[in-house]
Amino acid sequence: MALTLRRATQEDAKPCGAICFEAFSAVAKVCRFPPEFASADQAVAVLAWMIGHQGFHGVVAERDGRIVGSNFLDLRGEIVGVGPLTVELSVQNRGIGRRLMEEVMRKAAQMEAPGVRLVQAAAQGRSLALYALLGFAVREPLACLNGPAPKASVPGHHVRPARIGDLAACNLVCERVHGFNRGGELRDAITFGSARLVEREGYVTGYTTGVAYSGHAVAMANSDMKALIGAADGFGQPGFLMPMRNDDLFRWCLEHGLKISHPLTLMAKGEYAEPDGAFLPSITY
Repeated sequence: MALTLRRATQEDAKPCGAICFEAFSAVAKVCRFPPEFASADQAVAVLAWMIGHQGFHGVVAERDGRIVGSNFLDLRGEIVGVGPLTVELSVQNRGIGRRLMEEVMRKAAQMEAPGVRLVQAAAQGRSLALYALLGFAVREPLACLNGPAPKASVPGHHVRPARIGDLAACNLVCERVHGFNRGGELRDAITFGSARLVEREGYVTGYTTGVAYSGHAVAMANSDMKALIGAADGFGQPGFLMPMRNDDLFRWCLEHGLKISHPLTLMAKGEYAEPDGAFLPSITY
């Protein structure tokens, strides 16, 4: 049957969430790493939130009137992020994922986004090949880390909850590190109560929307990032993402008892500048 693509609605959250949970669980089982979602209900809740948020563009794929996959584009910043992209297990490897990717890429082009990014599990060769064929380049090898929170303080660094009044200072840090800010995501995290920042010598030198799979962090120096990670109460499942080329920060995490569950890859299409500072990507980018 012909494939139909359309904008996602709240009624799609339950079937799309079930497909999302099953697809990620199947990959996790084969590759022997922790699943991204603890339950189908959690996946449904996440997709329902994204569908209801005007900062996301959701696309659903249907065959013969039945939903068989979905994809999302995070529009909350100048650089846009893709995911989660999932296809029902029974119809995978039939071009549906590619069609869903092409659809969100068209949306990014309409918005004239200077760059599009995503994170994929390195063990998934098919998705890596798909993204490469669509013009994405490998930019950063990542490791998913988890374990007991280090509860380690860094002298001279003060970590506290971020407030709306801190938005400009935090955005400035992100702009210095990446060349753009992620203020939309940070504003949401401040509203949720998950955002933290670090101050050094009276200045904001880093922040995180949450040291977690769905959160990102930026900092002027590794010491600032260590303070943010060290102040976290925990990391949730399956953990948080660490750029492995930052060997000082990576080694510090391992020395503090964190373990590697699986490797991932940060990929980008369009504008990309090498970060000038420390950063932790989210599962989107």
